[in-house]
Amino acid sequence: MRFDEAYSGNVFIASSADYAASKAVIYGMPMDYTVSFRPGSRFGPARIREVSIGLEEYSPYLDKGLEEITYFDAGDLLLPFGNPARSLEMIGAYVRGLLDDGKFPLGLGGEHLVSWPVIREVYGRYPDLALIHIDAHADLREQYEGEPLSHSTPIRKAAGLIGGRNVYQFGIRSGTREEFAYARENLNLYPFDVLEPLRKVLPALAGRPVYLTIDIDVLDPSAAPGTGTAEAGGITSKELLAAVHAIAASDIRVVGADVVEVAPVYDPTEQTQIAAAKLVREILLGLVKA
Repeated sequence: MRFDEAYSGNVFIASSADYAASKAVIYGMPMDYTVSFRPGSRFGPARIREVSIGLEEYSPYLDKGLEEITYFDAGDLLLPFGNPARSLEMIGAYVRGLLDDGKFPLGLGGEHLVSWPVIREVYGRYPDLALIHIDAHADLREQYEGEPLSHSTPIRKAAGLIGGRNVYQFGIRSGTREEFAYARENLNLYPFDVLEPLRKVLPALAGRPVYLTIDIDVLDPSAAPGTGTAEAGGITSKELLAAVHAIAASDIRVVGADVVEVAPVYDPTEQTQIAAAKLVREILLGLVKA
């Protein structure tokens, strides 16, 4: 699809039809071909948009409303089902175009592997890039069952590209012994919790460009059961929102973000999708600079 092509389906609440005037672009990456447990996250982007209609446009946390920022919802990318390599190429090419146009890319997943080509493209524009990774899982495997293209590998790929000391992981509570050893030796690992360690780290990242990737399964399954690999012992949605607000209040420069791994079929209550939609609203209002 063209960057400015009108999307005929449901759009995120209060999105603009004016691509040229928009500061940010929401785009969906409906891919779940490499998941290791439950598929279904390819339906996440569409459902996040649909439930956003239940949100208020005003954020009392930030004292801002969506009418104060112009953003465009490009809909979901048309990815070739079952072909992860080609899908990743297409995602990367699309994000490259957004960056060429000076847009803030805000991606909706989809499995976490979709973040990899985005990080690669953003790093191409910002060679001093830092990555904030909020997740239940380390995602630091080199391969899963012999397959290097897996939703368990994107952060390992990112660390190899931008340097492990530029990767900051929060909330991690699942992974192999080898992944945790690798993270402790090569990355900045803050397991189990998010908000408290994040607040301590943010001053060290002042002035730097940062990409933010959030896997919805960082939330406890009691708050977000609608995900492919739910992991007990997670944080609350209140803490996750507070983490986004802490980033917004800091001196770092967020240059892109994504929210991934929402699998609506596993949550008939819609609380996962609703949490993700509210998270997107706060990212738009807090991290996209006018």
